[in-house]
Amino acid sequence: MKAFQVKAPHDYQVADVEPPQVAAGEALVRVAFAGICGSDMHIIHGDNAFVRFPRTTGHEFAGVVEAVGEGVLGVAVGDRVCIDPVISCGECYPCRIGRPNVCSSLEVIGVHRDGGFEEFVAVPAANVHHLPEHIGLDAAALVEPYTIAANVLDRMQPHPGDRLMILGAGVIGLTILQMAQAKGIEDVIVTDVINERLAVAKQLGATQVFNSREQDVEKEVLALTQGEGVPLIADAACVPALLPQMLRLASPAGRIGLLGFSAQPSDLVQLEVIKKELTLVGSRLNNRKFPEVLELMASGQLNPLALVSHRLPLSNMPSAIDMLDHRPEEARKVLIEISA
Repeated sequence: MKAFQVKAPHDYQVADVEPPQVAAGEALVRVAFAGICGSDMHIIHGDNAFVRFPRTTGHEFAGVVEAVGEGVLGVAVGDRVCIDPVISCGECYPCRIGRPNVCSSLEVIGVHRDGGFEEFVAVPAANVHHLPEHIGLDAAALVEPYTIAANVLDRMQPHPGDRLMILGAGVIGLTILQMAQAKGIEDVIVTDVINERLAVAKQLGATQVFNSREQDVEKEVLALTQGEGVPLIADAACVPALLPQMLRLASPAGRIGLLGFSAQPSDLVQLEVIKKELTLVGSRLNNRKFPEVLELMASGQLNPLALVSHRLPLSNMPSAIDMLDHRPEEARKVLIEISA
C-alpha cells in the first residue's frame, strides 16, 4: 500500500509499505481523506520532540472500516468513521480525574504511532467514532481540528455575553471562530498578518478583524472595548512573543487559552496577571470532544468544508508540503484524498 513516510526531518516521500495487521481490540480503517495540520509540518521540520522516525504522519482522517480485531464490539466492517487520535492509559492521575488528553503515557496517532496518510491504518476500536448519515467523509476528516477548538473554549470557561479575541486566522483560528459561534459567543475579534485569511474570518462571521502588521491591534482593541479589554483570548497564532500583549489586552478576570507548543520562552509580567487576576490555561489535543463536534456538525452549526482550500491526491503530498512551507498565504486546510 502507499503511505506518506517521514524518515527524518526534511526527509519524506510517498512510499510502498506493508499494510498493517489488525490486532485484538483494533479496527483496520481504509482511509478516505486526511487533513494536513501544522503539527504535521512540525514533525517534517524536526520540531516535535515526541515523534520517533520513521513515521507515517496524519491525525485528522476519516474512512471506512475494513476489518476488526478480536474482541471488538460496536464497530463493524463497512462503518463510516472518524478517529480520535488521543490514546490514553486510563490509570494515571490525569486519566483518573477526567483529563486523558494529558495522560502520563499519552500516545497520539500520527505522532507516536503511524497515522492517516496511508491507505490503511490500524487504530484502537475505542478511538473510532461513527458518522451521522449525512456527514461526508471529507467533512469528517476535519472533526479533529474542531475538537481542538472545543477543548480550548471549554478550558477558558466562557460566560454569557463574553467577547472573544482570536490571535491567528489559520485553520485552528477559524475552527475556534466557528465553534465559539456554535456555543453562543456572538462577538469575536480575529487578528492575523495575512489579509486573505482575515477575509475568510469575516465571511465566517467575525465581528472585527485586524491586520497586526498594518494596524495597532492593542490600540484598536482597547478603543473598541472602552479600555476594559477582552474577557477571552485564544492564542491560535502560537507566537511566544505575543504573550505580553495578550496580558495587556485581557480584561480583569480574563482568561487566556494557549495552544502553542514552542519551547521558546515568553515574557510574563506578573503584575499584569495578578492585578487583573487573569487565568492562563494550556489546551492540548482534545478531551473526548468528538461526540460534541459530530453533533454540531450534523446540525449544520459548523461548516468544515469552508476551511478547505485544496484537495490533492496522496501522491501530491510533497508538493502540498512545499506550498505550505513557502506559500502559506495560498492555503487554508489541504485535504488529501487517499481512497475517496
